[in-house]
Amino acid sequence: MAEENIFLFVPNLIGYARVVLALVAFYLMPCCPWPAVCCYLLSALLDAFDGHAARALGQATKFGAMMDMLTDRCATMCLLVNLSLLYPSYTFLFQLSMCLDIASHWLHLHSSTIKGSASHKTIDLSGNPVLRVYYTSKPVLFVMCAGNELFFCLLYLLHHIQEPAAWLNWLLGLCGTICLLKSGISLLHLVTASQNMAALDAAEREKADKKQ
Repeated sequence: MAEENIFLFVPNLIGYARVVLALVAFYLMPCCPWPAVCCYLLSALLDAFDGHAARALGQATKFGAMMDMLTDRCATMCLLVNLSLLYPSYTFLFQLSMCLDIASHWLHLHSSTIKGSASHKTIDLSGNPVLRVYYTSKPVLFVMCAGNELFFCLLYLLHHIQEPAAWLNWLLGLCGTICLLKSGISLLHLVTASQNMAALDAAEREKADKKQ
């Protein structure tokens, strides 16, 4: 049987398309707001399709899961860098958002890997109830992630619109609320992952003491 080429799996091909669309969006952001947002949101939307393809085709891989998470984190971070240039007085808040997003996901991924989970979206069902709902309810996960990304995209677009329609400001407020909730979940994410890492350290030290 010929060796499978992981890099050519359909979900990973979708992942490459996400990366290209994100790069195009970043390139267009200084001059072309609407095409930039379209490319950015299309990249984010494809995030839902690569997971479905992976499950349907039996092509779920650690490489694909890692690329998926890195694309999400890098895309959001680059958008926040752009927002920091457009709204310099809010730079500190954007920096906090970037740090919280990166730190919480990295620590959770690291602790999950050590515990033997195949993906950062695989959690201990006996753990925190908020995170359990967040990761096991697809509608909740979609609304939280989509609302968070849409909030940042709206901030970017509204900077380039002279007289925005009232519904855009209403949508911004709604998505802003979702963004705050997601930030709270990220903070909980970070605390829970830290507790998991500390528990793993304690278990390893106890195991080492028994051997002595």
